[in-house]
Amino acid sequence: MSQISSLDKIHFISIGGSVMHNLAIALHLKGFIITGSDDEIYEPSVSRLAKYDLLPTVTGWFPEKITADLSAVILGMHARQDNPELAKANELGIKVYSYPEYIFEQSQNKQRVVIAGSHGKTTITSMILHVLNFNKRVFNYLVGAQIEGFDNMVKLSEEAPLIVIEGDEYFTSPLDPTPKFMHYQPHIALISGIAWDHFNVFPTWESYVKQFELLADSLPKAGGIIFDETDDMLNVIGQKERTDVVSTPYHAHPYKIEDGRTILVTPDGKEVSVLVFGNHNMKNISGAYAVCERLGITDDQFYEAIQSFKGASKRLELLGKTDTVSIYRDFAHAPSKVEATTAALKEQYPDRTLVACAELHTFSSLNKDFLSQYRRKLKSADIAVVYFNPVTVEHKRLEPISEDDIRTAFKREDLHVFTDSAKMVEFLKLQTWENANLLLMSSGTFGDLDLKALADSLLA
Repeated sequence: MSQISSLDKIHFISIGGSVMHNLAIALHLKGFIITGSDDEIYEPSVSRLAKYDLLPTVTGWFPEKITADLSAVILGMHARQDNPELAKANELGIKVYSYPEYIFEQSQNKQRVVIAGSHGKTTITSMILHVLNFNKRVFNYLVGAQIEGFDNMVKLSEEAPLIVIEGDEYFTSPLDPTPKFMHYQPHIALISGIAWDHFNVFPTWESYVKQFELLADSLPKAGGIIFDETDDMLNVIGQKERTDVVSTPYHAHPYKIEDGRTILVTPDGKEVSVLVFGNHNMKNISGAYAVCERLGITDDQFYEAIQSFKGASKRLELLGKTDTVSIYRDFAHAPSKVEATTAALKEQYPDRTLVACAELHTFSSLNKDFLSQYRRKLKSADIAVVYFNPVTVEHKRLEPISEDDIRTAFKREDLHVFTDSAKMVEFLKLQTWENANLLLMSSGTFGDLDLKALADSLLA
């Protein structure tokens, strides 16, 4: 365990980040003295930091906050290499961690399980945490979304023998291009699937795949790799011979759909109703099951617990419904996620018209060279809509894209493309909302739309 004591002071550079603010809160609750800075902080970080009196009073960087009595500085991804607080920390010889390095520092004596993959990792991690929590196991965790039954997205305690970590392939910090998941040094790694993403960081498919191969090759003797065997590239990586490393392939859990309900068929033939749906979530359940089995959870314990799992925040999250209409939001933005989420909703309600709206918001999705990855990804939708903001394209310093560019990329002539969210809302209000579902997919906000208010108005 780290030599840092709970009486020590830790400063966060970029405290407003999703994981960063949760880690700051977790350490504050352990008794650490926490300070932090950031040049921009958004909700929910603002409210959550304010609740614990950790919200910086003024945004910006203040080298005077970096004092010789600090035990450590934790550097967020959002900070730049020339950050003045970072320069001051280096000048004073204060230990600087990225948050993955710090999480490892605090969990060296624990069994470490890392959930990785281009899609599904948040949901799989959340499922595992739900099952462990339901069965009153003692564990630590780091997960990328809010889930029911957990106040914080990070927990670090001395007594937990186990930590479950959602690990991504993105760079660790401005100073360290190593994928975050490599720093955790897992004993067990699950990789849920590989679909090219982060085009700005991994300019080729090969360079992207290489990160997951590095993770698999890093596993220690007596370690385990759990992987989706229906993913061709992942099957190659997962089946590779590694001395004393156990390979566990999985595929979609057997299930059936009855009256809009998804029912698992267990190995001994029992039927268990679950609240999540879609083939991708059936794969997620199988992955979570394989991890839980390695952690000593029995079949009965797993299936009793999984019935009450409601999903992670913004993952097929129900915004509102009537007897004949359901409106969902989802974090889906990468091509594989857009395809899987749209297909899931159509499979669950095959007799309802599906209106699917996707926002192109990230660097990859707005890049002309990457757009073709969205080819036919909205094929399951009866009415397909894409929204993007040209100002976002400009801010990211990307080549302008036109509505025709998007129709060509998605390979769909009847695609409705909007650059004004108000006009998109007008279009949605003109649709017939009877025996129909709406799916809103984005890692952004569709131009600051209140999606719950939109759902309420359509259902009214």
